[in-house]
Amino acid sequence: MPLVRIDVAADTTPETVTAISDVVYQAMVQTANVPEHDKFQIINRHAKDELIYPAAGYLGVTYTPKIVFIQVTWNGGRTVEVKKAFYKAIAEGIHARTGLRKEDVWISLIDVKREDWSFGNGEMQYAPTE
Repeated sequence: MPLVRIDVAADTTPETVTAISDVVYQAMVQTANVPEHDKFQIINRHAKDELIYPAAGYLGVTYTPKIVFIQVTWNGGRTVEVKKAFYKAIAEGIHARTGLRKEDVWISLIDVKREDWSFGNGEMQYAPTE
């Protein structure tokens, strides 16, 4: 039940956006055990002054104006090893499919509880059982 937000530069091609979307979804299913068809994504395009990152780089990683910000909100409980494999699958997959630099793939995970979701009708589909 992840919700993925993908933020890219305004001039990113539709083909590149589709490839990024597909790679993230594939990594969720194959690496992080997300159920098939659980694909909820919001993609935003931004003007150059709306994607802010350190020009000098951070933690030894440098960035270009083609930076892609990916934020995934999902249920907590995955191991560090799964998260590492997830990051790697996304960066390598995006690079392979689009040619974007792996350094320009920036990912953030937000762990939440199962009851923190409503998939419609104002219901808590995964309410805790007592």
